[in-house]
Amino acid sequence: MNKKAILGILISVVLVYFSVRGIDFQDVMGNLRYVRISYVIFFLLLVLFMSWLRSYRWGILLSPLEKIDQISLFSVTAVGFLAIAAIPARLGELARPYLIAKRSSVKMSSALGTILIERILDSFTVLGIAVIVLFFMDLPSWMIKSSIILFLLTLVMFGCIACLIWRRNASLRIINKILSALPGKFAHTIDEIIHRFIDGLEIVADIRILLYLFFLSAVIWLVDVWAIYVLLKAFNMQLTPLASFVVMIVLIAGIAIPAAPGFIGNWHYSCILALSLFNVAKLAALSFAVVYHFLSILIVIILGVAFLPFNRFSLSDMKNEMRNTGAGTS
Repeated sequence: MNKKAILGILISVVLVYFSVRGIDFQDVMGNLRYVRISYVIFFLLLVLFMSWLRSYRWGILLSPLEKIDQISLFSVTAVGFLAIAAIPARLGELARPYLIAKRSSVKMSSALGTILIERILDSFTVLGIAVIVLFFMDLPSWMIKSSIILFLLTLVMFGCIACLIWRRNASLRIINKILSALPGKFAHTIDEIIHRFIDGLEIVADIRILLYLFFLSAVIWLVDVWAIYVLLKAFNMQLTPLASFVVMIVLIAGIAIPAAPGFIGNWHYSCILALSLFNVAKLAALSFAVVYHFLSILIVIILGVAFLPFNRFSLSDMKNEMRNTGAGTS
């Protein structure tokens, strides 16, 4: 087990302790008896819709490389998110690029480029939502500072990607100068991976499609906010939609740091912290967090296990693929 995985487990243990400290679990179970099932069902449908939207958006990102049918995209996405939840240290992020390379002519290194674009789209969208939320409530200074730092880092990353796409030849000349200091065979391998990785970023060059991707990203996260709001209603919490936005933002920040498989602890403490800003009692917030986490992970497990027979993989296979020259599986 690597150091990042150990750190994630330790952080999760600490956050679990802070989440349950002073809480009687019989009271938590008592709260769960009053959850309204009709709202829970609606929540599940929204989460499923969000999963489909994610796979659809990924298909657009992959389209310059190959047109892939939606069933394959949804299948790989389902197994990929199961891997992210189950494998520590975020190694599960490699599952989708690896699996899509097995099912198509897309190279794994190129698919990784599309995952990077996906992450940047999500970061910009969530940060945009965070900025809007700032106008409606007085958020803690740590949240504001974190948003600013993340925005600047995302801006720098997007700028680097823009240079790679719109100034590809100039960027590659600089990269080749750096690679010339490396041993010949190793330099060639890295150069091949970089070229294929840049191929995965090609979608950025089309402004019209890029704007459509930003629109899809906004829809994805607004559906997520809607789902959170519906689940809050299931607990009879009389909160405005603003609370759902804050829960989403704090939760994203919470699970971005190292965590145990399934984001246990990080997920629960983030929900408690976010709802405390709206004076929700810790017992009620923990009850909500337990159900929210359970249902979200349950959907990931059900979808992932359902499609796993069609997308089998192993962690060692993914690592071996990354050690290769960047060629996808055929």
